[in-house]
Amino acid sequence: MEIIIRENRQVASEAAARVVARIVREKPNAVLGLATGSTPLTLYKELIRLHKEEGLDFSEVSTFNLDEYIGLEKEHPQSYHIFMWENLFSQINIKPENVHIPDGMAVDIPASCAAYEREIVAAGGIDVQVLGIGSDGHIGFNEPTSSFASRTRIKTLTQQTVADNARFFEGNEACVPHHCITMGIGTIMDARMNLMLAFGEGKADGIAATVEGPVTAIMPASILQHHPNAKVFIDEPAATKLQLAEYYRWVYDGKPEWQKDA
Repeated sequence: MEIIIRENRQVASEAAARVVARIVREKPNAVLGLATGSTPLTLYKELIRLHKEEGLDFSEVSTFNLDEYIGLEKEHPQSYHIFMWENLFSQINIKPENVHIPDGMAVDIPASCAAYEREIVAAGGIDVQVLGIGSDGHIGFNEPTSSFASRTRIKTLTQQTVADNARFFEGNEACVPHHCITMGIGTIMDARMNLMLAFGEGKADGIAATVEGPVTAIMPASILQHHPNAKVFIDEPAATKLQLAEYYRWVYDGKPEWQKDA
């Protein structure tokens, strides 16, 4: 696991975007796993800039999103379909048929989840998976005690996650769906690279537990310690609880410039 501490969200997100851009340039038909929420927005803005100003080409790229609420139509303003099209897809040259997002309105949710797994395999697997981390350590919507072997499935959100996500529903917890479809931890771990973003003091405890704590199902993100190629991009506030923060800075600052985007 590589820990990249930058001074703020913007600089950290730009560094993460360079990694994604390198993968897309080296493999034009790369498969990207994408996250929603406020955390990856700056990353997506930088990818849009790289597309518009530097010609980063997404025409052959395929994407698979981590999750979607159950019971929200694709057209619902808080659906992750809308989120992704408004914040990324409509501003790059990706083909609509190459975009995959779980269907929260599927008639047979378990069958839809199994089909999603098959689509990922058929695409050749995910090259880089973008992740955020919840205040309780969840990745995707894999809440605490989720199985490390889990695959795309239905999950019930914790009360903490519902409360955290209420800000997207005008602060009304009653409007937040309590069930979702999420890629499983086993699916996430199959990605060739995992790229986690976390910003702000509110993520400091989760990041410290993920990076330096024991690997335990009560902290789902901690499984990334076992991934062969996991990168964690954080700002200074999110790094405040790390015991080895100075070491992580020293390692990253000592790299040649070409290796920082690798």
